[in-house]
Amino acid sequence: MNEILRPTTESSPAVVAGLPVLSVVVPTFNERDNVIKLFEKLEATLKGIAWEVVYVDDNSPDGTWDVVRELARRDGRVRCIRRIGRRGLSGACIEGILASCAPYAAVMDADLQHDETQLPKMLSLLQNGAAELVVGSRYIEGGSADSFNKQRASASAFATEVAKRVLGVAVADPMSGFFMIRRDRFEQLAPQLSTQGFKILLDIVATAHGKLKTVEIPYRFGSRLHGESKLDSMVALDFLGLVLAKLTNDAVSLRFLLFAMVGGTGLFVHLGTLFIALRVFELPFAEAQASGALVAMTSNFILNNFLTYRDQRLKGFAILRGLIAFYLVCSVGLFANVGVAFSVYDQEPIWWLAGAAGALMGVVWNYAMSGLFVWRKR
Repeated sequence: MNEILRPTTESSPAVVAGLPVLSVVVPTFNERDNVIKLFEKLEATLKGIAWEVVYVDDNSPDGTWDVVRELARRDGRVRCIRRIGRRGLSGACIEGILASCAPYAAVMDADLQHDETQLPKMLSLLQNGAAELVVGSRYIEGGSADSFNKQRASASAFATEVAKRVLGVAVADPMSGFFMIRRDRFEQLAPQLSTQGFKILLDIVATAHGKLKTVEIPYRFGSRLHGESKLDSMVALDFLGLVLAKLTNDAVSLRFLLFAMVGGTGLFVHLGTLFIALRVFELPFAEAQASGALVAMTSNFILNNFLTYRDQRLKGFAILRGLIAFYLVCSVGLFANVGVAFSVYDQEPIWWLAGAAGALMGVVWNYAMSGLFVWRKR
């Protein structure tokens, strides 16, 4: 559900100047203190250019969208897309670019860490045909990420190296969140992009398979002045899932891979619970096995709600309803697992092949039914 807020002022600058040449897409979540400051910086640096800024807000609890709405009423170059029931930077960027009307679209964060003064240079490179994608890079000569702490710098460097080696990405800073692209080229790639995760540029570059004429320009990554960073430990799993999805040529989705990884942790939880129930509590095997299955399903539900479906995270009473539905889905999935395993074993009595086929069937069933009945979009 989108709420698109448009200004009604008849004398707005966008109306006077005509259609914008550049759309600046800014994903936001709890950034109310930065909205106006960023707009003022854009206004100062983009003089003489017809532009608009599209804030894509994930229904921020701090009312970021309300600040944008008030700003939009005063200036026609400001638009807001308020997303209800969806979360995630990549999805916000995709929706923002597709909702824009300019031939060129830039993506930058709202936290004032990206150097907006580079935008005119980036636009010039696109307009004169020197590039189809311009990346603001921290890792080429003249660029800097000195504001990173040691842990974040190491993580960024590791992820960049993985992206280059595993996906064959030639860009020096594929993890950058600051770039500009021709809108027509983006539209060609959009259907293949993942709406989950945080690394939209890496997804674009990997999906293009080297067919985007790309130029990198250096910039200095600044320090956040207001609000809190949205990056957490789960971003690492998002990144890993994206890499695996691209390695399979998007045969499976990032969300499915995360769901499967969570299911893998459930196996260890099950075996650990089974061991404790048998050795510590001395329960009969049937009861110990049932306990292991119940604890593993509960663990999987919590992790999936926290990670795999965090853009549709269940809260309040919906958690209990979702947990019961997840139990039911997984119970049926267990029968599907066993049925397929027995069928394969009857045809070819190889235990590991039968077990793997049953497990795959169980994961596919649980994933499909969880999306329909547990974390269904409203």
